[in-house]
Amino acid sequence: MYQSIVRPILFRLDPEKAHDLTFKALKLGQALPAVPQLVEAACAVKNIKLERDVFGLHFPNPVGLAAGLDKNAVAYEMFGNMGFGFVEIGTVTPKPQAGNPKPRLFRLVADKALINRMGFNNLGVDNAVENLKKRKRKMIIGGNIGKNTATANEDAVGDYLFCFNKLFDVVDYFVVNVSCPNVANLHKLQDTDSLNQILESIQAINLKKTKPKPVLLKIAPDLTTSQLDEIVEIVHSSKIAGLVASNTTTWRTELSIPESRIKEIGNGGLSGSPLTKRSTEMIRYISEKSGGSIPIIGVGGIMSVQDALDRLNAGASLIQLYSGFIYGGTGLVKNICKSLLSKNV
Repeated sequence: MYQSIVRPILFRLDPEKAHDLTFKALKLGQALPAVPQLVEAACAVKNIKLERDVFGLHFPNPVGLAAGLDKNAVAYEMFGNMGFGFVEIGTVTPKPQAGNPKPRLFRLVADKALINRMGFNNLGVDNAVENLKKRKRKMIIGGNIGKNTATANEDAVGDYLFCFNKLFDVVDYFVVNVSCPNVANLHKLQDTDSLNQILESIQAINLKKTKPKPVLLKIAPDLTTSQLDEIVEIVHSSKIAGLVASNTTTWRTELSIPESRIKEIGNGGLSGSPLTKRSTEMIRYISEKSGGSIPIIGVGGIMSVQDALDRLNAGASLIQLYSGFIYGGTGLVKNICKSLLSKNV
């Protein structure tokens, strides 16, 4: 029904308006009696063989919702009803911010892709905390944290620590986002010195907790092999729990839309099918380089069941959907879980 009815209607709307309409419907459905249970009965695949234990957490299945969709933690429980094994909220920043000027979200339907330059638009970490305190459903929630655009890079560690401390009691794991291409100069925080400062500062607090939370780093697909080697070393030295590979890309290669349209859209992070090959290659390289010692959440261009299987076979412990969910709906989540069961993956 999603592919034949819902998606054609939504795709007639401006992408951001479609997003807002969808979330209004999700919030309404979440509040109506019996609707969440009906959604779960129709969408969720439950089986002990799907369960995974990764970085100290128990996941009902390995298919998660990537950060960027439920930025403000308003519909995470409904996504759980839809069959996702975990949901990552955010990216959240210390203070609310409007993000970049509109239009800032574009569909590339022929390429099964999206370009966005949202710019960490969100209602701030305090809003997310209040929404997460209302959690009624037992589920795994990740908190994706970033810095405010107005915060200088040399002061960024303060923003990450602020969000970490605020969210600590209401999320199950953290993802440090320094790789989004839509916040000015954020990518520079992927430099070794900056990364070490941020991760070591977070871990200094985290490891003093009675029950430390897993901290992961989200990396860009645009990193070179030598930079990936440095990332592996940083993961080991900082003793963080793992990586999320990968974020959106600034590349514009092998797209079917005209060059004039690409220039008209302008800057932004490309996600969806064009990322499939690169993200899988990154995961395989990191897994082999680290001897399989680094847990990886694979994300970026998982548009089909085979894409999901390829990512897991390359070395990912878990996977996440974003563009694949936009194009494929809940059926993709369900079909991936069914395939994992039939293939005993």
